[in-house]
Amino acid sequence: MHLQRIDHVGYAVEDLEAAIAYHADLYGMSVVHRETSVPEGVREALLAVGESYIQLLEPLTDASPVARFMRRNGGPGGHHVGYGVADVAATLDDLKRKDVRVVDDHPRPGSRGCTIAFVHPKAAMGVLIELVEDPSLS
Repeated sequence: MHLQRIDHVGYAVEDLEAAIAYHADLYGMSVVHRETSVPEGVREALLAVGESYIQLLEPLTDASPVARFMRRNGGPGGHHVGYGVADVAATLDDLKRKDVRVVDDHPRPGSRGCTIAFVHPKAAMGVLIELVEDPSLS
């Protein structure tokens, strides 16, 4: 297993438009991708930082994982780190062979047409890790 890059850093936010404006005003960043994922219960915006992204995640419902994260942690903040990999399925299999605790047993669709899977924070020094296979980089 080899990590190829830091794909993105995800932030849980209460108000997506306010978070976008904050990053635009403070850092001069602009949105390069927006998406709503009803199954994940989030609206998201990606802001480019070189060849990586900041992913802003606003919960659609109080039951979404991002909303639960904010309740558990006292509000918005750093949610996860996404690492780019060549093959999410192979990476996930390698981690499971090493008895690493994962959130997803199988890869699933993610934003931007990517394939993703999550590694449990208890297996990653307290940080939720997202594995990201980006088809545009193949």
